[in-house]
Amino acid sequence: MKQGGGKPIDILLVEDNPGDVVLVEEVLSDSKMWNRLHVVSDGEQAMEFVRRQGKHAGAPRPDLILLDLNLPKKSGREVLREVKTHPDLKTIPVVVLTGDSDEVIDELLASGAAESVAKPFSFHQFIEIIDRYLA
Repeated sequence: MKQGGGKPIDILLVEDNPGDVVLVEEVLSDSKMWNRLHVVSDGEQAMEFVRRQGKHAGAPRPDLILLDLNLPKKSGREVLREVKTHPDLKTIPVVVLTGDSDEVIDELLASGAAESVAKPFSFHQFIEIIDRYLA
């Protein structure tokens, strides 16, 4: 597991459902991964965070983005497209959290998502996926 020489892993969770935020927080706190979870609740805030703009001017560059698709203000698809077409951001792995069909998942993978995790997800499945992109 990547620890960056003692540096915690910065994970950006883009999720508007408080229950899903709590679930991700619990999974990450139960894991052995030293991390800092940053949470924003809409697509516009996500882009401000990764671009380090506005109230997120001092934000760290995330090592991983966990992205819900159904977000207010700017959809997860739009966030994914903007991240994956930006020269400085496109190398950040984006794992999409979705309950959508295989067809939608295939579309997301073609758009640059590293992987898709079906909601609800199991603890072990979730940690394995995160480890894959941060190891």
